[in-house]
Amino acid sequence: MSVTDSSSQPLTHFDAQGQAHMVDVAAKASTHRVAVAQGRIGMLPATLALIEGGTAKKGDVLGVARLAGIMAAKKTSELIPLCHPIALTRVAVDFEVQPDSSSVLCTARAECTGQTGVEMEALTAASVALLTIYDMCKAVDRGMTIDGVRLMEKLGGKSGHFVAD
Repeated sequence: MSVTDSSSQPLTHFDAQGQAHMVDVAAKASTHRVAVAQGRIGMLPATLALIEGGTAKKGDVLGVARLAGIMAAKKTSELIPLCHPIALTRVAVDFEVQPDSSSVLCTARAECTGQTGVEMEALTAASVALLTIYDMCKAVDRGMTIDGVRLMEKLGGKSGHFVAD
């Protein structure tokens, strides 16, 4: 695990005058980069049963959420103002139904070979996949909660390997 003290690192999206800018990655080496993000959506047991049974009114909730997450990863630079457009080589979105906590865990993995990382793409994929589950099930459960969206692992690039605690 690699951990840096964030207080000693300057924010890279600001120039010397404090103005926001897109980071120049031209001099960075092109390497294989991977990021994995996770998040969870909690719901009523009856809502989880609808998802598991494939009987939700709007159809295959997890299948649609998977596609939404993949599509979102591809659009990340259009959503996050200073994020670089990246030629993704892989995006995978997986779900684990967790009956004990009446929740669904989403894991999104993004990969590229390039000069900047894919953390934002993985985080965006997980977030939009979870929001899609909410959207598809809100008619029966408006009290669903999305939480714990975070970077779990990052590989590649100058900063090395990161694994969340």
